[in-house]
Amino acid sequence: METEEDRLVVKRVLAGDRQAFAVLVERHQGRVRQVCLGMLGNPAAADDAAQEAFLKAYRSLAAFRGDAAFSTWLTRLATNHCLDVLRAEARRPTSSWDALLEADGERVERLLKGDPDPAAAAEAADLAGRLLAVLPEQQRAALLLCETEGLSYEEIAEALACSVDSVKARLRRARRTLEEKLRHFMDQKIV
Repeated sequence: METEEDRLVVKRVLAGDRQAFAVLVERHQGRVRQVCLGMLGNPAAADDAAQEAFLKAYRSLAAFRGDAAFSTWLTRLATNHCLDVLRAEARRPTSSWDALLEADGERVERLLKGDPDPAAAAEAADLAGRLLAVLPEQQRAALLLCETEGLSYEEIAEALACSVDSVKARLRRARRTLEEKLRHFMDQKIV
């Protein structure tokens, strides 16, 4: 079981085996990077954030109590770091739905119609990231952890340091917002 294996590796690191941490990095780097990419929307920023999350994990490994899975604890560190990055970038212009549609209206329409072109997969992923960027950070984080990482409500609550009810509310609001925006866009295209 990966959770038990992670706990054993953590014990080795805490006992002084610094090389053992590389096992944790290798095992979890893909997931951590995906969380960061989903939240930040920029591959370079995601790489930096993932690296910073692992540095924070290494520095605070003694604080890992093992109440939750190591992967959940690590996801929480990554998510919190990404939220810090987003707050620090609050000075930059925020993504607006209208600006996105003005710049990428045709791409949104193709995505919604389910363009079967395999080459469109990367474009769809990029556009999905830009659509998610319109959501408030807490809603975006909850939606990404649920839909892309497959975490349970309890795991998301642990990662975001909130209640399960808050997770459900954030997911409901995020989905409703995206649905309303997309419905409004489609109504405009039909008229």
